[in-house]
Amino acid sequence: MAYEGILLGMGNPLLDISAVVDEEFLKKYDIKLNNAILAEDKHLPMYDELASKETVEYIAGGATQNSIKVAQWMLQIPGATSYIGCIGKDKFGEEMKKNSTAAGVNVKYYEDESAPTGTCAVCVVGGERSLVANLSAANCYKSEHLKRPEIWSIVEKAKYYYIAGFFLTVSPESIQMVAEHAAAKNKVFMMNLSAPFICEFFREPQEKALPYMDYVFGNETEARTFAKVHGWETDNVEEIALKISQWPKASGTHKRITVITQGADPVVVAEDGKVKLFPVILLPKEKLVDTNGAGDAFVGGFLSQLVQEKPVEDCVRTGCYAANVVIQRSGCTYPPKPEFN
Repeated sequence: MAYEGILLGMGNPLLDISAVVDEEFLKKYDIKLNNAILAEDKHLPMYDELASKETVEYIAGGATQNSIKVAQWMLQIPGATSYIGCIGKDKFGEEMKKNSTAAGVNVKYYEDESAPTGTCAVCVVGGERSLVANLSAANCYKSEHLKRPEIWSIVEKAKYYYIAGFFLTVSPESIQMVAEHAAAKNKVFMMNLSAPFICEFFREPQEKALPYMDYVFGNETEARTFAKVHGWETDNVEEIALKISQWPKASGTHKRITVITQGADPVVVAEDGKVKLFPVILLPKEKLVDTNGAGDAFVGGFLSQLVQEKPVEDCVRTGCYAANVVIQRSGCTYPPKPEFN
């Protein structure tokens, strides 16, 4: 089967602890909606507080893992996707393994003996979400795991690679290994800007990986932060997408395409010195459950068509469909089968 193992994701597997909270809660922990940050000491009591809420849900997550699971769901071809990351040897880790395997993804976790499986607090107010990640074991991924013959063979088998920017905080060395392999073998390497703090505080590893990126994904806030960090005197998302697409490349095989989502506003696609806008499927506010995983689902839908070599229009349309499904449910979850042609 041509599609077996075609798409590989690498990132931070996290168990989402999701609950509806109020403005007071956001104030108490000094967090903002539509943002993603790493947990500091002041945030640690938040996890128990969320867990005690009646509405709490536990959902296998982590940005890259979400995207890979959605791509797998859209493809409906068992084993088309693989995923690498680090979990702990605990109940949450076992849950994660069960969940992802049931989703049809070939998961190859590195299991850390000392740290618990990472968690992500998902604080929902009015359908919008604020994410606070406590990486724990996810932070312990080592490139030695990637170098094992049985793991590297998965890298060699894949033709498309997707890594969220969040993994830059964990193992830039692993990212570089995959990026260089992709460039050498004319494969497709893709990353996501992922969060303003990645663009701000992990600029160096991000810039090191950027020349290898054939596709750069992100949202409007991340794109504007990227522009600010690089001293570009503009907050025009179309202009920024274009400038990112024109950043020098390590290999000339593929041109870079930048894809920026803007919530309910059109998706911006920059390639070949031109920008195209694609409208999203608008959803009545009362149907919105939460935006957690919307961006990840968009990427997953996009990738499901890209690996089938469909044109970018189809990739965006499918991304919008997947995101629309996910925002009508809690977390990055979806019905048994997609209703999409």
